[in-house]
Amino acid sequence: MRLALTTAALIVIAGSSSVLACPVCFGAEETTMVQGTRVGVLVMLAITLTVQGGFVGFFLYLRRRAKRNAEVELDTEWSELQGAPRTS
Repeated sequence: MRLALTTAALIVIAGSSSVLACPVCFGAEETTMVQGTRVGVLVMLAITLTVQGGFVGFFLYLRRRAKRNAEVELDTEWSELQGAPRTS
């Protein structure tokens, strides 16, 4: 048993990597599988970047809205301070 495990480990370690790899993994040149894999990676990158862009756009929108609300509140407070004094 020990001899079999040692032999199997030696074959895996010392064996050629081309024996263990399929043609796509080993570097077959420009097959439809390789082209499909490239397109799949590009589509996943496009989706990821689109979602991240949406988040960035949303946070920029929130920032702009908060600034606008702060300016409105400041203008309202300033106009109240400049107005006629209220007597109760």
